[in-house]
Amino acid sequence: MLDDFMWRAMLAGILVAMAAAPLGCFVVWRRMAYFGDATAHAAILGVALALLMNISIFLGVLAVALVMATSVSLLSGRGYAMDTLLGVMAHSALAIGLVAVSFLSGVRIDLHAYLFGDILAVGKQDLWVIGGGVALVLLLLCWRWSSLLAATLSEELAYASGIQPRREQLVLTLALALVVAVALKVVGVLLIAALLIIPAATARPFCRTPETMALLAVGVAVLSVAGGLKSAYLLDTPTGPTIVSLAALLFMLSTLISQGWRFVRQRFALESERFPMR
Repeated sequence: MLDDFMWRAMLAGILVAMAAAPLGCFVVWRRMAYFGDATAHAAILGVALALLMNISIFLGVLAVALVMATSVSLLSGRGYAMDTLLGVMAHSALAIGLVAVSFLSGVRIDLHAYLFGDILAVGKQDLWVIGGGVALVLLLLCWRWSSLLAATLSEELAYASGIQPRREQLVLTLALALVVAVALKVVGVLLIAALLIIPAATARPFCRTPETMALLAVGVAVLSVAGGLKSAYLLDTPTGPTIVSLAALLFMLSTLISQGWRFVRQRFALESERFPMR
């Protein structure tokens, strides 16, 4: 039997996976991988500000992640290349956060836990916060799913349907900031982007519709969390990195399977052309 802390860790990881995976599909479709990374990097600054102001770390991280995500959305396309803007803001926020943490006198902070996560330390109150954040993200995605898809596929199509792509991008940044805030305890700043991107990228070769990809990505993410926790427990390895390592392994397997199937189909097509059935 697993101990209570393992069940709490499992539940927290599954909840985060349920929100991160479908949101990660939009990150992959929009080619916003660095966007998620930049928002996650800003979390350390949120931790430092929360400790300085003696407020909830969740609220501090959420506020800074929202400011970062909204700033990038508003500044993109206004004389700044997106990758340049993300690079400047991501590394600046991380560096300023680390410097701010060093000025916290009398406050003991475990940077390793914030950088790589500490899922085994999730308590009952953390579960309520994570569950509430995940519920908000899922409700937001369900409510705006069609509009987000239209804005992702084509801005012209979105405008023709009466949808404002800028507004949908802001909705996406809000959801992304919420996921970063709730996932901080589970996988940490440096691994949040991986949990967003890898399950979606793993599911992509096997899906024909966006909804199928989102559901399969959730399955991959949940499997990564459950398998990663069990592996970390048996092998005595860091939990957050183990979860992401298993997700990376599933991605490599999916790539090999999809490439192998593509090779077989191409070979079969060539054989059919050379020896057509009469």
